Amino acid sequence: MRSGASRVRLGLLTAAAVVTAGGGLVVTGNALAETGTATTAAACGRFFDDFSYASTGDAAFAGQGWRVRDYAGGPGVSGAAWSASNVSFTDVDGQRVAQLRGATDGTVAGTTQAEFYQAEKRFLEGTYAARIKLSDTPVSGPDGDHVNQTFFAMGPVQRFDYDPLYSELDFTEYLPNGGWGTDGPTNYQTSYNGFRADPWDPYNASDAQDGSLAGWHTIVGQAVDGRVTYFVDGVEVAEHTVDYKDGSRSVFPRVEMGLNFNLWFIDLAGHSGGRSTYQEHVDWVYYADEEAVSPAELDARTAAYRTAGTAREDTLGC
Repeated sequence: MRSGASRVRLGLLTAAAVVTAGGGLVVTGNALAETGTATTAAACGRFFDDFSYASTGDAAFAGQGWRVRDYAGGPGVSGAAWSASNVSFTDVDGQRVAQLRGATDGTVAGTTQAEFYQAEKRFLEGTYAARIKLSDTPVSGPDGDHVNQTFFAMGPVQRFDYDPLYSELDFTEYLPNGGWGTDGPTNYQTSYNGFRADPWDPYNASDAQDGSLAGWHTIVGQAVDGRVTYFVDGVEVAEHTVDYKDGSRSVFPRVEMGLNFNLWFIDLAGHSGGRSTYQEHVDWVYYADEEAVSPAELDARTAAYRTAGTAREDTLGC
């Protein structure tokens, strides 16, 4: 951990770079960025992206540190493909957004999943947030699959079972058709210390809320001073400090993590025939290093990006 306690950043450096890109202003380093008559201060230690890209082949997408998964492995249906073509950009409800798509015909060979992520692990203590459109029903095909729509942060893979340095925060894992022992729409928040994969035995803290979350939602996680607090649309839904197994391990992140979004199938048990396709959309993602940003303040900051026409900002490490 880079500091023993969180601190609110008050100062602004004056030297920085502001680059104009096709999707709007791109702020790097630390700057005062001016658009028309509006002037916005780019504070140190922040990351923002509004996903105004043409495609995943856009040089700016990779330049912002994003990668699309195309390699095999978990989570999800064993042997199912993670297809790079399942991540794209489109216009939804008047905004350019990232789109994740997953599809299944009830077979392993006919199942594809989606993920994109920050390749560099440089997120730890601070506030994480995203505006996400979750869905209860497929865009085509029969409903009922055990699909998981997510936003999370995760560090390097475990070195061994129950690795006490393993770090993962699941800000939302939305199961519209249930799974993991549930039979209806359920939203999970989980903070990990470590685990054994087989048989599954985690040291984590996990909470869940029943009920539909179809539509747009602002998902927030504050990881500050040894405590992880989760919010959905400004309402606190969970708070974690130690594992729920026996309370012996902290679930606060211990190593730097990457940002991730994915859509995957827990199993194929809920499939009823034909081919079903599901989608998840992400309007923007935001991170403030070593700050506990309230949901209200977060709304103000992200609105300021839009007002200024700032498509993305990365001032981490300054």
